[in-house]
Amino acid sequence: MTNEPFKVAVAGLGTVGGGTVKVLQDHAEVIAKRCGRPVVISAVSALSKDGLDFDVSGYDWYGDALDMAENSDADMVVELIGGSDGIAKKVVEAALGAGKHVVTANKALVAHHGAGLDKLANDNGVSLNYEAAVAGGIPVIKSIREGLAGNNITKVQGILNGTCNYILTTMREEGRDFAEVLKDAQELGYAEADPTFDIEGVDAAHKLAILASVAFGVEINFKDVHVEGITHVSAVDIQFAEELGYRIKLLGVALRRNGTIEQRVHPAMVHKSAPISQVEGVFNSVVIDGDAVDTVVLVGRGAGELPTASAVVGDICDIARGLSVPTFSVPVSELEHVPTRPMGEHIGPYYVRLSLLDEPGVFADVAAVLRDHNVSMESMLQHGREEGKPVPVVMTTHETTEANMAAALDEIAALDKVTETPCMIRIEGA
Repeated sequence: MTNEPFKVAVAGLGTVGGGTVKVLQDHAEVIAKRCGRPVVISAVSALSKDGLDFDVSGYDWYGDALDMAENSDADMVVELIGGSDGIAKKVVEAALGAGKHVVTANKALVAHHGAGLDKLANDNGVSLNYEAAVAGGIPVIKSIREGLAGNNITKVQGILNGTCNYILTTMREEGRDFAEVLKDAQELGYAEADPTFDIEGVDAAHKLAILASVAFGVEINFKDVHVEGITHVSAVDIQFAEELGYRIKLLGVALRRNGTIEQRVHPAMVHKSAPISQVEGVFNSVVIDGDAVDTVVLVGRGAGELPTASAVVGDICDIARGLSVPTFSVPVSELEHVPTRPMGEHIGPYYVRLSLLDEPGVFADVAAVLRDHNVSMESMLQHGREEGKPVPVVMTTHETTEANMAAALDEIAALDKVTETPCMIRIEGA
């Protein structure tokens, strides 16, 4: 063990930044033993010291994070500001350019600019680590990049957003609608005042793009991730899912097959027997399929002050130990450019809910449309009927292409006996 400290500068003292400072302060002795040297905070940066519930008096204070990245004596800058561009990007670029290692929890930054930042890190002989950017406290990047390095990974899927998982879990357990549960989630601090990035699937898509790159050794391709949120999922759909033996989860799915990558984020019906269906509330889970290991399931807290700080500090310790691995599993120059499979070519089973007028021959018309588009029905549910009122009819299909399913639903929606836009949810892993 050396007495020469490894110096860390922390940019951003919000929830995760504050947690990181606390973990480094509270666990200083055990971290030093595990790293073989003291790991110390030398500088911090934020817009204000107001409201901090931890002591920063012993550190160099910078009101300008960019100044700290360029001029502090730190060995590493930890970027916890957030955002894909602006000051966060400038801070990371400045730190790497100055020969300082960087650890970040910024999934948007990595998803949009990871390749360029990786090259900058390589050019300056430093590391760029981002474990906390995906699934909070779950060590999924390390698991794929290091623990599963001997595998050809064929598929990665997961619950990557705790806000959506909390909403869907609560809707199922309490039988309430989306808007009502979202309001509660905001009051509890599980959802932001503007929850768009979470509920529309963008946050999960950032994380999935990173996972796909690490798992398959391909260039990050966020722009081609198919993204759907959970705003159209109703309590009725959740009830029908339960009856059919499924639970609805917002899933991120990436798989490599036949020279293409499939990347998609959307609500999915997951069978109750699947381990991922049991992951509830704000927890995240990632399932990895490898040719040697078979299937690995990781579960843990995907956000929060200390779980995310745990991942940040893990990255700090790796670099303090002198551990250096390629940012995305392979050197940036060797990342493959692999085309994304169009969503219309996705093949799988589907759940469909229709609202139909209760008249003779209506379902025969629907069945004819499905037949004409090569969609085969597996099962059907209908509960009750009230004369003169539409009835919900639910069906599941055998595997078909997304293009066939979409064309069939467009034609069904145009039938004069169909009273609402059909609801379609993909069935995953059936």
